[in-house]
Amino acid sequence: MKKFSAKKVYNKIAKNYHDSRTSKKSESWFFNNCLEMPNTLKLLGNVKRKRILDLGCGTGIYAKILAKKGAKVEGIDISEKEIDIARIENPKISFQVGSVEVLPYKNNSFDIVLSALVLEYLKNWTKVLSEVRRVLVKGGYFIFSLHNPVSACIKIKNNKVRVYDYFNVSKIETKWPKSLKSVKMVWYNKTIGSIVKLLVKNGFILVDYDDARPLPKAKTLFPKEYASAAKRPYFCTWKWRKL
Repeated sequence: MKKFSAKKVYNKIAKNYHDSRTSKKSESWFFNNCLEMPNTLKLLGNVKRKRILDLGCGTGIYAKILAKKGAKVEGIDISEKEIDIARIENPKISFQVGSVEVLPYKNNSFDIVLSALVLEYLKNWTKVLSEVRRVLVKGGYFIFSLHNPVSACIKIKNNKVRVYDYFNVSKIETKWPKSLKSVKMVWYNKTIGSIVKLLVKNGFILVDYDDARPLPKAKTLFPKEYASAAKRPYFCTWKWRKL
């Protein structure tokens, strides 16, 4: 069996992924723009003149928003194809191809590191947390979003609920729709407790946390998705400060 590679998958679907993320008619628009992103942006707060690293930046969607808000943004992602799109979409922002576990930035380079729905592709967070802490200034913030650990271990099919082993690091496989070339995605679900212990062990203190709730306006635009997300926490966002 071939080992899952996020790099290969995102290189394969880069254009389709960007199109789905920027189309107001797509399901991705709901889950990202009406659910995950509003909650993450809320925890980011006022970013004017802040130096921000978009860790796992994809096609630069977050970077564009933050730059418009007055932040000085840089982005890094492992997918060359997505970085190509990010550079076209945001010619004034610096993007690099690279691993989130080996960052090509100097110590104390950023006020904020943002990582949206990226960490869950890594089974072990030790290296990435060490790098994030290194590039953050003292007192800087690490803000990241994930699939909600509780919701992620539940699968509903034909009105039957299947619960994965929440208390172990669960490897979760899912297949994305045909619009994204029906690729298989693999990610790792950690317990809330293990996430807290990991961050504390690596020199961070918890500042804020938010379960993602959908924007009220999405109820009309995406009634089916809204009904589900209003009862089930699909995502969560964490805000940590470097000690």
